[in-house]
Amino acid sequence: MSSSPNLPADHEAPEIASTPRWVVLLFVVAFALVAYLLYASYSDRQAFRKSLDDGAKREQALGMELDKTNARLADLKGQLDVTSQKLGLTEDELAHARSLAQQIKKDQEKSDAQLRQQIGDVQTDTTQKFGQIASDLNGTKSDVAATKADLEATKTKLQSTIGDLGVQSGLIAHNHEEVEELKRLGERDIYEFSLTKSKKPQRLGPILVQLRKVDTKHYRYTMNVVADDRTIEKKDKTVGEPVQFYVRGARVPYEIVVFDVGKDSAKGYLSTPKQTSSPAPSSSAAAPAASAPSN
Repeated sequence: MSSSPNLPADHEAPEIASTPRWVVLLFVVAFALVAYLLYASYSDRQAFRKSLDDGAKREQALGMELDKTNARLADLKGQLDVTSQKLGLTEDELAHARSLAQQIKKDQEKSDAQLRQQIGDVQTDTTQKFGQIASDLNGTKSDVAATKADLEATKTKLQSTIGDLGVQSGLIAHNHEEVEELKRLGERDIYEFSLTKSKKPQRLGPILVQLRKVDTKHYRYTMNVVADDRTIEKKDKTVGEPVQFYVRGARVPYEIVVFDVGKDSAKGYLSTPKQTSSPAPSSSAAAPAASAPSN
């Protein structure tokens, strides 16, 4: 190949100029930014439109609530008008009502004052009566103390001895007056008797007794005691001697004391424990009563 005649042999043709890379990159970035701005604008428009729709809905709801509230206010106003018509109170009537209330208050205050006065009178009267009752109680205490002292003196006067069974007896009475004092003490049940000599037993409280023999010279006597369907002979007993015997269910003995004897007769008393009941004597031995129970 031959070279051009107008150019030097060592001269080469110039290269075609190319577009720089940074220009291309700039175009890409600009396109992306425009696309983002378009998308953001679209999203804002959608959000704004949705906000407008929500505001419209809320406005509509508030309008409905306002309508309901206005309706309720209208109903209340109507009811108030009806109530006012039913009451029909005038200013004069209201003034009369206030005056009546003031009068009632004054009457109540007057009643309260009278009630307080009555309460004070009752308290004064109660105090006086309480003082009187206290005086009466002191007098009663004195009477009780005197009675107690009298009973102690009675116990001192009455004697105690050993019975025919060898058991320590209680207090012994020697006459009718001392028997009454035993009854007053109330420590045992007392049945006073006046027996006559007989062929059949006589009732004496919860038992039967039969006076069989009397020795006025030596102040002795013999009797039969019927208790628990059995007969106990008490022979040649002395006046004033406690004649003792047991009955079923009793832990301490019964006692018979004769304090006086006469021709075919004997006077004395039966002493039994308190609240002790013995079985009834044999029905075949029943006879008229010869005793008087204690208090």
